[in-house]
Amino acid sequence: MITSVVPSYVFFVIGTVIGSFLNVCAYRIPRGESLLFPPSHCAHCGRRIKTVDLVPLLNFFWLKGRCRFCGGKFGISHPLIELLTGVLFMTACLRFGLTIELIKALLLVSVLVVISIIDLEYYIIPNRLIVFVLFLGVVFVIFTGQPTIFSALIGFGSAFLFLLILALASRGGMGGGDIKLAAVIGVCLGWPNGPTAVLLGCLLAGLAGLLLILLRVKNKKDLIPFGPFLAAGTLIMFYSGSQINSWYIKNVLLLSWLAGISGRVSW
Repeated sequence: MITSVVPSYVFFVIGTVIGSFLNVCAYRIPRGESLLFPPSHCAHCGRRIKTVDLVPLLNFFWLKGRCRFCGGKFGISHPLIELLTGVLFMTACLRFGLTIELIKALLLVSVLVVISIIDLEYYIIPNRLIVFVLFLGVVFVIFTGQPTIFSALIGFGSAFLFLLILALASRGGMGGGDIKLAAVIGVCLGWPNGPTAVLLGCLLAGLAGLLLILLRVKNKKDLIPFGPFLAAGTLIMFYSGSQINSWYIKNVLLLSWLAGISGRVSW
C-alpha cells in the first residue's frame, strides 16, 4: 500500500507547494514574464515576498489575505488553487500508488490546473501550454507505451474532429485553443479515453452553463471558458477511464441491444 511507503498526506503537502508555483505560472505566462525571475513579489507594490510568507494555505490566513508591506489584497483564488492541487495530488497518490502512472497524473494535473486558471481569467489557452501537453503525450507514448502510437493517433484525430465539428456547429462558441487542447488530450489518453474525455468536458460545460443561466449569473450569449471542463473530463478519464468504459459497455450497449431485440420482437 502507498500509505505504508509514503503517506498520502505527504503528496497533499507537495501538491499545495506545487499549487503555489502554478499560481505564479498562471499569472506570468499570459504576460510573457519569466517564471523564475524576479522572485515572488507583491503585484501591488512590487516588494519581494518574505520566505516565511510563502507557506501554502497558511500564509493567506495569517496575513489575512493582504500584503505584509502595502496591505494590498490577495485573491481568494490563490489558496483555493493550492488546496485543489493538494487534493488532486493526494487523490492521484491513492489511486495509482508509486507507479509511472502517478508521475503521469501529477504532470497532467499541474499543466491542466494552469490552463484552467488562465482560461477562466483571460479566455485563452496559450499555445506554449498546448505544446507542453503534446510533449507529455509523446513522452507517454515513447517511454511508457501507454497509450500506443496507434491509439494516440486515433485519439488525436477523433478528439480533434469531434470538437472541430462541435465548434463549427456552435458558430464560434469555441475557440481554436479549445480544439487544439482537445486534440493533444487525445494523444495523452489515446482511444477511446481521449474523445470520451472531450465528450465529458462538453457535458460538464453544458450542465454548468445551464446552471449559471438558471441562476442568472450568465445569459445565453455569454462565453463560458471551456478549458476547465476539458481538464476535468481529462482527469476523470485518466483516473477512472477503464471503469467508465466498462460501465458503458455493460449498461448502455446492453440496453441498446435489448431495445433492438424488443423492437424486432414487436415487429
